[in-house]
Amino acid sequence: MAENKQQNKNEDNKKKGLKSPGGNQYTFYWIVLAALFGFWLFSSQGGGLFGGPPTIDYSEFRNQITSGNIEKVVVQGDQVSGDLKEPTQLNAAENDTTHYKSFNTYLPSFGDDKLMSMLEEHEIQVETRPKSDFNWWTVLLWGLPLIFLIMIGFQFFRQMRMQGQNMFKIGESKAKLQDAEKVNTTFDDVAGLEGAKTELQEVVSFLKNPNKFDSLGGEIPRGLLMVGPPGTGKTLLARAVAGEAGVPFFTITGSDFMEMFVGVGAKRVRDMFNKAKEKEPAIIFIDEIDSIGRKRGAGLGGGHDEREQTLNQLLSELDGFEKNEGVIVMAATNRPDILDKALLRPGRFDRQITVHLPTQEHREQILQIHAKNKKISDNVDLDEIARSTPGFSGADLNNLLNEAALIAARHKRKAIEQQDIDQARDKVMMGLKREGIRLTEHEKKLLAYHEAGHAVVAAVLPNSDPIHKVTVIPRGKAMGVTMQMPEKEKFLYEKKYMLDRMAVMMGGRAAENLIFDTSTSGAENDLKQIRKLARKMVLDWGMSDKFNNIAFGSQREQVFLGEQMGSSKEYSENTAQAVDEEVQRILNEAFDTAMKAITEHRDILDKLADELVEREEVLGKEVMEWLNGSLEDGVSEEKNDNIDAESKSDTSSNNPKKEGQEDLSSKKGTKPTNNTEEE
Repeated sequence: MAENKQQNKNEDNKKKGLKSPGGNQYTFYWIVLAALFGFWLFSSQGGGLFGGPPTIDYSEFRNQITSGNIEKVVVQGDQVSGDLKEPTQLNAAENDTTHYKSFNTYLPSFGDDKLMSMLEEHEIQVETRPKSDFNWWTVLLWGLPLIFLIMIGFQFFRQMRMQGQNMFKIGESKAKLQDAEKVNTTFDDVAGLEGAKTELQEVVSFLKNPNKFDSLGGEIPRGLLMVGPPGTGKTLLARAVAGEAGVPFFTITGSDFMEMFVGVGAKRVRDMFNKAKEKEPAIIFIDEIDSIGRKRGAGLGGGHDEREQTLNQLLSELDGFEKNEGVIVMAATNRPDILDKALLRPGRFDRQITVHLPTQEHREQILQIHAKNKKISDNVDLDEIARSTPGFSGADLNNLLNEAALIAARHKRKAIEQQDIDQARDKVMMGLKREGIRLTEHEKKLLAYHEAGHAVVAAVLPNSDPIHKVTVIPRGKAMGVTMQMPEKEKFLYEKKYMLDRMAVMMGGRAAENLIFDTSTSGAENDLKQIRKLARKMVLDWGMSDKFNNIAFGSQREQVFLGEQMGSSKEYSENTAQAVDEEVQRILNEAFDTAMKAITEHRDILDKLADELVEREEVLGKEVMEWLNGSLEDGVSEEKNDNIDAESKSDTSSNNPKKEGQEDLSSKKGTKPTNNTEEE
């Protein structure tokens, strides 16, 4: 306790600009060392502390005797010092204006027999002193380096001693106790996530009024695990609990338990829980718990490594022989699939709170929270921004507004305009514009027709998402992008939607074959994404004609080497060959569908390609206007009816930001479809 108070005091002093006593002591040591070293250096160069009388030549000394200008001399060994009657110029030959009255000189080694007779002749008072073997200047000259080395050794010993003391403290917990007065985040600062807030509000209510639950015989969950994609607000919820509960709140990350020394992780876990028990009721929040909570025995090295020993101690503290009555543990992770099963059982983490990506309604609420401290123009429609950003997390929306503010400041605007947000959205979703790329006219036409192929197929097929924008401006890794924006977020995906989506992906390759009778490397990303989607249709969703209503399960990448070596496919080699054939058939049908669409609407394809070459960017509504002018009324009405039917049946939810990254059926909502040309 005393050490924590002293540490907090030192931190407060640092914030106020004050130095700790140890820092002042070190500064004093270095000043003394510098002064002694300077004094030694000055002395070694022949100077003195107060200057002293100058040393003159012996011949000058004899001249002064001859001229009768010496009043008194003192002889001590071979050193002669004396005083002049009248001040004399030091170096007359060199025009030196310095005068001296006292002087020092030294007798020559060969002796001077006539010196005493000269002194007697000019009646100069002579004083002799015995030669001294002890010289303070000599002691200082040779002793200062020794003192300097001793002080350096003392400091080195002191540092080693402090490190030795820290070695005994290395097992102390790194959990930080949050000051309740400084945590001002509440549940009002968290938009959406109503279910998660309800679950956490029960914890806050129990801590404030435990009798409410004890009277009914209820026990509050001892552990709450928040699971969700990155940026969805798991840590923000923990800060809100800290602000609402008003009880001691300890925070730590999973990596803080690990150290290079064996046994440190387990000791830190024990120390953390001991500190929490001293202040119970208390809350412990462990962020990124997957750092220490991974499955045991999954690797080739066995189960006795430091991380697993730390996990074993954490399991014991959560629900072991000794109960933790007043300590509630909260944790957050975006990788629940790799956590140890013993960690997730009731009694340890009783509740798993899934934190989803925000829906359209919640995205608007999040934007309103992040827009409070920003100057936004009145023409900015947050509802439109929320609708055009499906799949964005709370962190993504915050980053979007921040990028828009930076763009507005770059253009010296007084407020954030809608165009700033549009540019920020393109930057976040598609990447930065690539400067310095010089394409030939042929490459420009290839790129324009490739993106025009995506756009025309998307505009023609009845089950595809509407086009938002077509651009051939290089961004990030993409040379061009066709952006699709769904009217409403989707919960489920029908087979016809998937087939049309794959046809849109094939539109670029089909346009290359139709116009130039060639294939380019720009379709690399399209082909990879469509292959993943086709294999999911066959293996996971049972959407193929040959393997209808059966899910084999994809061969996914394993997290741990031990599991990967022990895994096997759930179907035979013959079935695998049949799956490959079925995937190839689906891809061929998607290509044929795309080729048919652009062949029937060749005029729109050419017009859009020409516009892209000239303008580099075309809005989706322009493409639809051109298409509606050439389509028959029946086809246009069919597409509009399909869009209206989907709008009525779908409700708002979420979707992952990147296509093909995760199972579409396991995510809510739809992100704009980006068909990109890779380098």
